[in-house]
Amino acid sequence: MNLEIPVNEPDRQYYYIERAKEFVALKSKEYNRPLTYHVTTFGCQMNAKDSEKMCGILETVGYVYKDSEDADLVLFNTCTVRENANNKVYGRLGYLNGYKKKNPDMKIAICGCMMQEDNAREKIKESYRFVDIIFGTHNIFKLAELLVESFASDEMIIDVWEDTDKIVEKLPTIRKYPFKSGVNIMFGCNNFCSYCIVPYVRGRERSRKPEEIISEIRELADDGVVEIMLLGQNVNSYGKTLEDPVSFAALLREIEKIDGIERIRFMTSHPKDLSDELIEVMASSKKVCPHLHLPLQSGSSRLLEKMNRHYTKEGYLALVDKLKARVPEISLTTDIIVGFPGETEEDFEETLDVVRKVRYDSAFTFIYSKRSGTPAAAYDDQIDEEIIKKRFDRLLGEVQNIAAEEAKRFVGKTMPVLFEQVNHQDESMITGRLDNNALVHVVGDKLLIGKICDVKINESKGFYYLGELADLPSRS
Repeated sequence: MNLEIPVNEPDRQYYYIERAKEFVALKSKEYNRPLTYHVTTFGCQMNAKDSEKMCGILETVGYVYKDSEDADLVLFNTCTVRENANNKVYGRLGYLNGYKKKNPDMKIAICGCMMQEDNAREKIKESYRFVDIIFGTHNIFKLAELLVESFASDEMIIDVWEDTDKIVEKLPTIRKYPFKSGVNIMFGCNNFCSYCIVPYVRGRERSRKPEEIISEIRELADDGVVEIMLLGQNVNSYGKTLEDPVSFAALLREIEKIDGIERIRFMTSHPKDLSDELIEVMASSKKVCPHLHLPLQSGSSRLLEKMNRHYTKEGYLALVDKLKARVPEISLTTDIIVGFPGETEEDFEETLDVVRKVRYDSAFTFIYSKRSGTPAAAYDDQIDEEIIKKRFDRLLGEVQNIAAEEAKRFVGKTMPVLFEQVNHQDESMITGRLDNNALVHVVGDKLLIGKICDVKINESKGFYYLGELADLPSRS
């Protein structure tokens, strides 16, 4: 092998992939079996996509997946949006220590958003010395390089970047589903909502070049993918950091031209950047799904300003009216925070008012979580936990009642469903999703998994539907 290490990416990583293969092969020969790995993903779909990339690297170097943390390499891809996400990781590490005592050669790696936080990283270094590799969100592509370094050293390897403008393309990846895939279109966030840690751990916004995105999606389509999910912290601001700026709506129009792709989803959309151009693309497209996740966070304009969200209650409702006028069949989902510092009963009632007017198909409701390093963590008007819990329960009840009512509007209709898996409770049934992302269960053959079929919706169960096949696969 040429001993000169390439400087440019991804050539440098392919060099280290070959080196890592040698280490893994030696260990496999010593054990007389393949080395195993297990990846646990905490958090969002961006993290899930990152994990697919790291699984691709691990399997390329010779590891075999094991559905248990009793593996030769365990990797935690962490989230830090809420404090309980960090606590889950600390709890799991205690179990891993037991496995490592039985298998001293076991490798334990932790990466992701939590490792971008100084306090969390220091706690791992001091209290969990058995961890072998620590890295962050910006350099997951370096996994093979870090593995080689760890194989050659007994020391804890720590490689965390504060920020980056680097996007490394064309490394191995393994998809969870052969027929659908997430596609990163951008990384990082420039919004700096006062409660949110993401810009500090994911870095500033940077968009992938449209030609790289189009090329990846064409390859996915050639490999049998029929549905893609475009991923970014705020997809509506895609393209602003490019040398030749491109709007998100323009990108969607180009993706729609790709043969084989039948469904296009995206998340997350920030209300302040949702353009008329994007609404028109959604209205005219035959492939962009009529589903929009549009985080509200609060219905109080006063709190929205304090959150640094850059829109008002009235502006949000006007945007919803515009969406529903142009895309009448649209399903809207959202995120709502309860108990943000300074929230009064009047503020909370404003949130309930928006929920009643928009009538979301579902909502992710969260109790405010103080994240050190964010402006909101220093506010002195934190809300009493008992008050927050009562408001949360009221909001949840309202959201669930409205969602159950809204779900009934599809009963009796025949709609396309992409089947994803055999039903977990009843193996005679298969489970799929409508284009609005709602779950549907039907009696059907597992050979239909990965196919889009017309299904008559017979019954709404609130959070899912029961239906029957209307015909044979009609679209893929």
